[in-house]
Amino acid sequence: MIPSRRVFLTGGTGYLGSRLAAELVRRSHQVHALARPGSESRLPSGVTPVLGTALDYQSYATQVPPADTFVHLIGVPHASPAKAGQFRTVDLASAREAVQAAVTAKVSHFVYVSVAHPAPVMTAYWNARAEAESAIRAANLSATILRPWYVLGPGHRWPIVLVPFYWIAEHLPTTRDSARRLGLVTLGQMIDTLVWAVEHPAQGIRIVEVPEIRAGRMDVSPALL
Repeated sequence: MIPSRRVFLTGGTGYLGSRLAAELVRRSHQVHALARPGSESRLPSGVTPVLGTALDYQSYATQVPPADTFVHLIGVPHASPAKAGQFRTVDLASAREAVQAAVTAKVSHFVYVSVAHPAPVMTAYWNARAEAESAIRAANLSATILRPWYVLGPGHRWPIVLVPFYWIAEHLPTTRDSARRLGLVTLGQMIDTLVWAVEHPAQGIRIVEVPEIRAGRMDVSPALL
């Protein structure tokens, strides 16, 4: 029997967060999610809203307890090189605030979605995520860090045309490692792995790369696959 977790979630109205929150509620976990005033109605049913801003941990830190798990999913949507500045002012800045909130609340497990790196493109993006990982380590938090590259799902399917090229690259010795590290994962695989991370807290730092995300961890709602 998996014990019920008390989860504090940022990004609960987003692409990953809304689906994760709904699945955690379905699995009988208690979920509180940060929401900007006026956006709380976008949270899935069964999620308790916490009003505040992701860029100021003091606006919500006192409401993180009694959570034992903090999941941070804030990020600029539809990342592209044109948004390099926002990767630091939104992605990195919110992650640093989340780490401070988690430390203040003394949560026992922090879950963070980073990105596969190093990579030949989107340097500003993965540099910002790598700095966020460093902040987690510096805070001495026990954490699970997921490192996907591109997540296929509704509205995010164009890279599927690259699947044949990935297959070839994964079978060539000179490109195998990078092709696997920068491989595509599905939305279902991501939710599956995030749920697994919540239900199986890490001791210390645990890194989950693309091959592990693809392997799957547990059964989730068929609607998410």
